[in-house]
Amino acid sequence: MTDLGGQQREHWEGVHRARPAMYGWEPSSAAVHAARVFAAAGAQVVLELGAGHGRDAAHFARRGFRVLAGDFSAEGLVQLRARVPGVGAFVHDARDPLPLATAGVDAAFAHMLLCMALSTDEIRRLVGEVARVLRPGGTFVYTARHTGDAHHGTGIAHGDDIYEQDGFAVHFFPRALVDGLAEGWVLAEVHPFEEGELPRRLWRVTQVLR
Repeated sequence: MTDLGGQQREHWEGVHRARPAMYGWEPSSAAVHAARVFAAAGAQVVLELGAGHGRDAAHFARRGFRVLAGDFSAEGLVQLRARVPGVGAFVHDARDPLPLATAGVDAAFAHMLLCMALSTDEIRRLVGEVARVLRPGGTFVYTARHTGDAHHGTGIAHGDDIYEQDGFAVHFFPRALVDGLAEGWVLAEVHPFEEGELPRRLWRVTQVLR
């Protein structure tokens, strides 16, 4: 898994260099939803994990949140900093502890980060880190491609429900994984939705720290 994660990091660096702002600057539907949820909860400081070049971080900033944004692609963060000044952007590999203080943020967001080339154990550790940096009652919204997606079971199999297509490795979530990651949280919503041309099939999960 460590080798696959390193390969994916290099792959994404190349993608961001070759295709600047590859997803455009319109926010994802998941980020639009999350911003509403965070505002209703009175959040002020929002952490985005897997921020890429910053389209969703830009949306959170426009909505008046103080934004911290981490990604393992330094190239993506160069684009983010240029477009979204004032964001606290930092390089972060999802397999490593977060370089943030305990209970220092009000809300966290991750769009398709948890379903990257991470083992189940690594995903669990990452969610544990999110719980550590969130204040009590903090909200975590994440999305993940699930086992009902058309790409699940196709391409190069790496085990642990991870399959690689065209250089991109995805960990497809069974529902049991969603439920397991919510242990110690209040699972507020598991919303199925579709995105993109395939389309990708995902869950949008909202959970609140007890």
